[in-house]
Amino acid sequence: MKTHIWLSSFSMIAAMLICIPLGIWISRKLKIANYVINAINIFRVIPSLAVLALMMPLLGVGFAPAAVALTLLAGPPILINTYVAFREINPAIKEAARGMGMTPMQTIWKVELPLALPVMLAGIRTASVEIIASATLAVLIGGGGLGSYIINGVSMMSKSYLLIGAIPVALLAILSEIVFSFLQRKTNYSH
Repeated sequence: MKTHIWLSSFSMIAAMLICIPLGIWISRKLKIANYVINAINIFRVIPSLAVLALMMPLLGVGFAPAAVALTLLAGPPILINTYVAFREINPAIKEAARGMGMTPMQTIWKVELPLALPVMLAGIRTASVEIIASATLAVLIGGGGLGSYIINGVSMMSKSYLLIGAIPVALLAILSEIVFSFLQRKTNYSH
């Protein structure tokens, strides 16, 4: 369980550290935004197992290829929601912030980020559920996690082994959904 949580958390944090700044940046560079979004959407089309398998020749087996693959899988919803969230902010609000003397970075941190946060959290919520579920496949490339119970349960035709792996994965995904849904509601300033 600890390995599964660590692998999922590491991949989500890495994806957020890469995709949130990239999403903010491309929201200001419309000429390249479509290219970046189309490039990262490739990872939505490729099945999770295929992405994991593609990492094996590059990084071998173990935690590293699983973490890289899961980070790539978490990227699209985080990047796209960040991009959309920042593009949808009313330009008059940004202009008012500049009129008050805020620097571009102050405008991002104090005005745009709070307004964009609910939509960004929706992408993070989607990615977290996908990653928790996909991390079960990491066992196939030596990444560990709860997938080992599921794989062993299937190979031994043991319902108990299968449930020992499947129930915690389902509960983790549901918990993640509840937490990010709560955060999304708490940051929504429209009500």
